[in-house]
Amino acid sequence: MRCPFCENDDTRVIDSRPTEEGHAIRRRRECDNCGKRFTTYEKVEEMFFMVVKKDGSREAFDRNKVLNGIIKACEKRPVSIASIEHIVSEIERGLNNMMEKEIESKVIGEVIMEHLKDLDEVAYVRFASVYRQFKDVNTFVAEIEKLLGKNAEK
Repeated sequence: MRCPFCENDDTRVIDSRPTEEGHAIRRRRECDNCGKRFTTYEKVEEMFFMVVKKDGSREAFDRNKVLNGIIKACEKRPVSIASIEHIVSEIERGLNNMMEKEIESKVIGEVIMEHLKDLDEVAYVRFASVYRQFKDVNTFVAEIEKLLGKNAEK
């Protein structure tokens, strides 16, 4: 690892610790030339994939879009930001594990709804109403009835 201060190639690791729920390693390093210390992070490189939208256009997957959509659905609900961050990480990990270079947006939307259903039912219905573009009250009621039917089975 090159020293950010003097550009020397000879640095050594002084301390290593896991971070981010064990998904990265934090390393303290010291330059053998100038003696200054700095921190680096080692993380597994995530697979990059494209999202295929309804209109056929493609764009790079953006974790922040998923996060913002879930935050919007959970607005004024008793859901912590830590819970939201956790499910966004689960969603992202699950999508990466699919090992696909392109994933349709409808697949991503369905995965998000599955996680929201377990997190908060009101947030689930809010997200579903926007994602599925409910046209009228009957569509909305049908979705709630599906949700209530599944709860009755539990």
